[in-house]
Parts: sequence; C-alpha cells; structure tokens
Amino acid sequence: MPKELQTAEAREAKHGEKMIEVKIRFWTDGVAADVGKVIPKNAWTSGVVRIEPNKSHGITPQNPVPFNSLLDVGAAIEKVLIAHGVTLHPSRKMRKYVPKAIDQD
Repeated sequence: MPKELQTAEAREAKHGEKMIEVKIRFWTDGVAADVGKVIPKNAWTSGVVRIEPNKSHGITPQNPVPFNSLLDVGAAIEKVLIAHGVTLHPSRKMRKYVPKAIDQD
C-alpha cells in the first residue's frame, strides 16, 4: 500500500544536520587469530545498519538492523529508513525509469 506523503513544515537545519546519515558497520571479530586484534581493512560480509541521530529531521536512532550477506544490505537499509519514517524521493536520473505515480491506483 502506498504511504501518504507527509507534508511537514520546512525548518532550519544547521550545517551537518541537513543530510540523513545511514551507517553500515561490518563485524571484524574473529578475523584475526589473536583475541582483541584486527587485520587492517579485513571484515566479515555481515554486520549491522543503523541511522545516525539528527535533531533537524527528528531522528532518534532505534535498534540497528543486522545483515548476513552483502545482498542483504539494501534490505537492511530499507528497514532502517522505514522504521524511522524516512520518505525518499526519486532523483532526477531515477525519474527517467521510475514514474512518479508508479504506486498509485
């Protein structure tokens, strides 16, 4: 079901709070043989996705969403955005192949 577009009032945003940040973190434990050590630039293909706090957008982070494969990262990002009520608008380039009213009856 399509979600209604929220028509919130525009508000001032400080420098550094205009963008919505999603962070992807990869697990590194167990890659190195010694406990408490890491092998630089090496990680597993699993981890968590989380959203950064942002007062301007009213975002308070909830629990991170885990992923077990690089193929799951997109789905984890989508879950995080939905859980925080973030609405994405297609970019100019994406509008070339995704019509604006694709999900309307």
